[in-house]
Amino acid sequence: MSDCLFCKIARGEIPCRKVYEDDEVLVFHDINPVAPVHFMLIPKLHLASLMQAEDVHAALLGKMLLLAPKLAKEQGLNDGFRTVINTGRGGGQEVFHFHIHVIGGGSIPPMVRRS
Repeated sequence: MSDCLFCKIARGEIPCRKVYEDDEVLVFHDINPVAPVHFMLIPKLHLASLMQAEDVHAALLGKMLLLAPKLAKEQGLNDGFRTVINTGRGGGQEVFHFHIHVIGGGSIPPMVRRS
């Protein structure tokens, strides 16, 4: 998709602080980090969100999920990390290109406030 922000980053039209890249996946640091370590994994293939994922995407999605802990460890997150996939407007997705956030380091608050 030509006007998609993450597609432009994947094509190298917009610079990023790259963590990892291969033929299918690009990983880069978030420009508005919420923790000391905050990077995102994106497929180079445009996929709007997890809602649009189909069986044909299974290998790519699996590859991305297996890559997340490897890269998290390389970024110093040996005690754990949070993965976040916001899906659709109702799920808080802001950029409509599938991406996985990896967040860690410091004190990460609970995802859901419990009463």
